[in-house]
Amino acid sequence: MKEKMPLVEIKGLCKSYRRGNQVIPVLEGITLNIEEGEFLALMGPSGSGKSTLLNLIAGLDHADGGTILVAGEDVTSLNEAELAAWRAGNVGFIFQFYNLIPVLTAFENVELPLLLTNLSRRERRRHVETALQLVSLQDRMDHYPGQLSGGQQQRVAIARAVVSDPTILVADEPTGDLDRASAEDVLKLMDRLSDDLGKTIIMVTHDPRAARRAHSMKFLDKGVLADAPETTLSELF
Repeated sequence: MKEKMPLVEIKGLCKSYRRGNQVIPVLEGITLNIEEGEFLALMGPSGSGKSTLLNLIAGLDHADGGTILVAGEDVTSLNEAELAAWRAGNVGFIFQFYNLIPVLTAFENVELPLLLTNLSRRERRRHVETALQLVSLQDRMDHYPGQLSGGQQQRVAIARAVVSDPTILVADEPTGDLDRASAEDVLKLMDRLSDDLGKTIIMVTHDPRAARRAHSMKFLDKGVLADAPETTLSELF
């Protein structure tokens, strides 16, 4: 039987930034495999490289060395135009502060990624309504972000992230701006996306309660990837 390949394969990934004459290493030889349908939490102190790694996987930044394969495609070999097209078809983004457009309704915000496709207006509407139903906001589709709670806004953002059925979902502190009850609702929804719909989710978080929801967890410190230290595990359980 042919061995199943990981959905995301990261090998020897390196990234540094230049500040004046100083080169500051951020990621140093990261190697990581992520299976299809896996819900992975990335933890670590501020400045450890978590968001940099997430941005590289999502094609928002370029690596200095190493490779990232997503569903067999080498993301690190793509130029800017190719990356933009790849992101549009393969990556759903969930941000800490929702990044909704305030003058657009929930429906219109969710529809935005589909405007880059060849779907008809009727097909777009069907996809948007399905996504909003998935996050239990079909009765709020005509509301503007300012008329929604923080938790509802984040659920609209999740609907926008999944509406085009992306290969991977990347979430950067998705519960960081929410109260505990709203955060719990969002995490339950992400559970469903992974467990019931098979979505592959890579989540950066500082919150041990959020990380506990994931299937697996990795810890970044000073640009090196490891299993979580015992102090972090004791906070989780």
